[in-house]
Amino acid sequence: MKITKEMGISDAVEAYPDSVKVFQAFGMGCFGCMAARFENIEQGAIAHGIDPDELVKAINDALEAVDLTKE
Repeated sequence: MKITKEMGISDAVEAYPDSVKVFQAFGMGCFGCMAARFENIEQGAIAHGIDPDELVKAINDALEAVDLTKE
């Protein structure tokens, strides 16, 4: 698992730019806002009414799919 719900939102996006599409699909598109700099994924998800475990699973599934296409 690449992404955990304890990771900072900005850290996750910086380390895995492909995660942006999943965040946006879940309604989290404010990567430039101040909260993204200090909230972890779980905190941000809860603030947006999103199940953090579902979000993290979706991000990791998407990242895995991208990795498979690079082989």
